[in-house]
Amino acid sequence: MNDYLEVRNLSKSFEGFQLHDITFTLPKGYIMGLIGPNGSGKTTTIKLILNMLKRTSGEVKILGFDNIASEQEAKRNLGVVFDSNYFSDEWKISQVEKSVSAFYENWNTQKFSETLKRFHIQPSKKVKELSKGMQMKLMLACAFSYDAKLLILDEPTSGLDPVSRDELLYILSEYIEDGEHSVLFSTHITGDLERAADYITYISYGELFFSGGKDEFIDNFRIVKGGCEELSADLDKKMLGIRHFSTGFEALVKTEDLKQFAHLNVEPATIDDIVVFTSKRGEQYE
Repeated sequence: MNDYLEVRNLSKSFEGFQLHDITFTLPKGYIMGLIGPNGSGKTTTIKLILNMLKRTSGEVKILGFDNIASEQEAKRNLGVVFDSNYFSDEWKISQVEKSVSAFYENWNTQKFSETLKRFHIQPSKKVKELSKGMQMKLMLACAFSYDAKLLILDEPTSGLDPVSRDELLYILSEYIEDGEHSVLFSTHITGDLERAADYITYISYGELFFSGGKDEFIDNFRIVKGGCEELSADLDKKMLGIRHFSTGFEALVKTEDLKQFAHLNVEPATIDDIVVFTSKRGEQYE
């Protein structure tokens, strides 16, 4: 089993929004970042993968199991972390273990205890007494205790301080080191992806813009900069997005089109640059 997650032609229609024909695969042993502007369909995609929403069309397989026809088998090796915890605030950590472990035959109490200790989570505390970062670690501790092969995280670093974000990314990188685990996480903090992700899937307002290697994604684009007098109608047609200043402009272009921009200053594009400029395709903004 080389692909831990397969999403094929996934679609969902709402009033005023449509997620259309989303296709990507996540091989085992890697981290994939799911990105896009707010309202682009990232959370909808995750909820469809988890069968929390009824899809309009398409197919999802988790470790080879259809997420609807074989939902129980599909979720047996799946760990989920949302941006807010899904435990009762009044539960003590022992109650969390009792409730979650009942669903997993291979639950390892010793592993859970060791992970709590590593994460500096006191077993005597209630869920509500933990910080947001600690609550996220508690969800991870549960997933690690039944050896979830695939982790799906929705905005896991949102609201975390830089130290907690750094620690979480280290934990995820360590988790996949053995080549037998994979991570899909959605985020709007693209700097986290530049550090941790191997693959990028970019959904822009319900449409799949890109899915593939992170380095390939970044290498596909460049930022060009120039003075106002250097901008022509022919060049403007090749730009994927442009920002004007009083002294000139900067724009996102495809690397394959660079010959036409040889007279301008050329700089590498970050993931953030690509998302910002392509999400405003067809617009000129100050």
